[in-house]
Amino acid sequence: MNQTSPTFSASRAMVGAAWMIAAGIAFSILNIVTQWLTMKLAFASASAAFWQYAFALVFSLPFLLRAGLGAMRTRYPWRHVVRVALAAFGVTTWVAGLAQVPIWQAIALVMTSPFFIIMGARIFLGEYIGSARWAATATGFMGAMIILQPWSDSFSWAAFLPILSALLWGASSLITKSLTGVERPETITVWLLALLTPINGGLALAAGFEIPTGLTLLLFVAAGLLTVMAQYFLTLAYSAADAAYIQPFDDLKLPLNVFAGWLVFGYAPTGYLWLGALLILGASLFIMRNEMKKEREIR
Repeated sequence: MNQTSPTFSASRAMVGAAWMIAAGIAFSILNIVTQWLTMKLAFASASAAFWQYAFALVFSLPFLLRAGLGAMRTRYPWRHVVRVALAAFGVTTWVAGLAQVPIWQAIALVMTSPFFIIMGARIFLGEYIGSARWAATATGFMGAMIILQPWSDSFSWAAFLPILSALLWGASSLITKSLTGVERPETITVWLLALLTPINGGLALAAGFEIPTGLTLLLFVAAGLLTVMAQYFLTLAYSAADAAYIQPFDDLKLPLNVFAGWLVFGYAPTGYLWLGALLILGASLFIMRNEMKKEREIR
């Protein structure tokens, strides 16, 4: 029994890594499709966010039907509404960012989300933040500034959109974290799926609603399917192996998106991207390892 368990663990770890890489590939293709729709075909970014998640909702209907209306029973409806609203604003700003900045820059900047979560956990959840986590957070934001280069002539304020989406998604994650102790996972998921499309629809209407036809319609169907696939692959990855093992494979999304952006749009990132990305990735991995070590000590 003891002789076979290491092999079994290694096998599950490899499966988890494979699913995480598959999710990264799906997200890379999704970002290409989204940027093509908004940048090349000039489809309104708010409407693009709505249609992407509207079709994702259609593909998620089997899960919603299986979960049933009973899964929406909750004592914290407004907490769910605020959480999903923040996520919806995050999606809208992310798509707006993809409409104006290269994929490689957007991906690198949105990876600052863990640092916003740390700051929010201290401010809103009262969690203790040690000097190591503060140092890692400062390092991550330093990497973001190197990528942004707000002091250069080529700087555009649109580059802040991915950081704003990271902030909004970080805030949504904090509320999700507070709900995990009092709600079932099915309830958290169903509320997200049920509310995200209507809220995105309201944002799209406020910005001037646009209806896809022809090629744009086909691309939105593909984007919806890719969204569901990527999220499902992530679920499979985290269910197959420990987060500590597979999280570094999630960071492969940066080179995957750099390659996809170069292949389709001809984007060629300059050297400062890699310096800034190295600081962000290094700080993020340090935080993850530090948190896992603390969890093992508690056990």
